[in-house]
Amino acid sequence: MLTTIMHLFPQSLRLLLTELSPEVQASVEEIRIRESRPFEISWGDRYAFLDERGQLVAQEAKAYKPNRQDCLTLLEMLTNHSLYTFEEELRRGYITIVGGHRVGLAGRTVLEQGHVRQIRDVSSFNIRIARELQGVGQAVLPHLYDPVMRSIHHTLIISPPQQGKTTLLRDIARLVSRGEWGPDSLANAGKKVGVIDERSELAACVKGVPRFDLGPRTDVLDGCPKAEGMMMMIRSLSPDVLIVDEIGRPEDAQAIHEAVHTGIRVVATAHGADYDDVRMRPVLKQLLEEGVFTRYVILQRRRGAPAAYRIMDRYGKPLESIPVRKG
Repeated sequence: MLTTIMHLFPQSLRLLLTELSPEVQASVEEIRIRESRPFEISWGDRYAFLDERGQLVAQEAKAYKPNRQDCLTLLEMLTNHSLYTFEEELRRGYITIVGGHRVGLAGRTVLEQGHVRQIRDVSSFNIRIARELQGVGQAVLPHLYDPVMRSIHHTLIISPPQQGKTTLLRDIARLVSRGEWGPDSLANAGKKVGVIDERSELAACVKGVPRFDLGPRTDVLDGCPKAEGMMMMIRSLSPDVLIVDEIGRPEDAQAIHEAVHTGIRVVATAHGADYDDVRMRPVLKQLLEEGVFTRYVILQRRRGAPAAYRIMDRYGKPLESIPVRKG
């Protein structure tokens, strides 16, 4: 995956990244460029700085420190030399590039009526590498299948950032679209799936066409706000299942209620350490207390132990613990 975005980096940074071993290049998850601060990468549960020869080092003093020109060139490449066309992304603090990779941004904000209008003088970049790992949902999906409705349970996937919930959500969309429910796959047809991909991470669309495999019966609204996208899908594309990433706003909850009451199944993700943590967020707490979701999937990595999906029922009671397939 790293090779597909190497052309976006200024030559000074590109040369350092090419010195990484093939094993590290294949497993890089984040690349952090901070002006006048150490050049950093992370992979698995590890992180390290890169020195001026592209070698991994632990000491801050030995690390290469990107300069202002490095950051200016990187921003120009990420925005295809047109900051104006990325004004909305800059306001939200991230850019999604071809391949579904998301680049978080930090710097000096410009305010308008008390709200962020855009970020200028960008001095920090966090490039999160998106990966398509087909099959990661195969062990989980049979436990999310509702045999009464012959569809998937209303499901909320919960994890802290960078734990794999978007990768799992993407594979669930693919499997549901294909009708691959596990042991009963031959008896169950694929469902019409509607994906609202606000951050262009799930489908990695290019000019509206998904580059990741989301299945043969999947429609994608790319770059569309979640709540508005769910309502558009409900009105115009008659999905059996709605897929949406990172819910948490009041308008998201309202749209989910609308979908549920029209008979559409919803699979969503939310940031949180566990079920109890999510209950502390007002909007999600309301959805949980109303029993909107009938399955919860908790995903966490723990250093020194294999990661696992924990599956819970609508009351937060454990059903199953499943090791994560690494892909």
